[in-house]
Amino acid sequence: MGPIRAMLADVGITEQQWRVLRVLQEEGPQDPTRIAEQACLLLPSLTRILQKLESKHLIERQADPDDRRKQIVRISDQGEQVIRDNLQTSLALLDEIRDRMGAERYEALLDLLNDLDVRDGR
Repeated sequence: MGPIRAMLADVGITEQQWRVLRVLQEEGPQDPTRIAEQACLLLPSLTRILQKLESKHLIERQADPDDRRKQIVRISDQGEQVIRDNLQTSLALLDEIRDRMGAERYEALLDLLNDLDVRDGR
């Protein structure tokens, strides 16, 4: 995962912050609990990550219109730009990993990860 860390260091975000941005970009606005589940993060860790992303103007938070005690998080235009600027590099790095592992082992790994996700009720 070193090359991915290097790419993200150039952008000034962590792997966890990248995962949160990707979840929001792929799934749309969500409450923090759902983001934590999708990004495989603990909720207390996510709270700090959201604060950092908000301070960098990569996400926006607003009150849930159905329950003002809750909040909804969405990726900002700047966050979308970070994804657009780095997605091809990220995908190329994943292709490298697949090439090193071999397609069959890589697919088996993805299947196992999906099984874990399904068993966890996500």
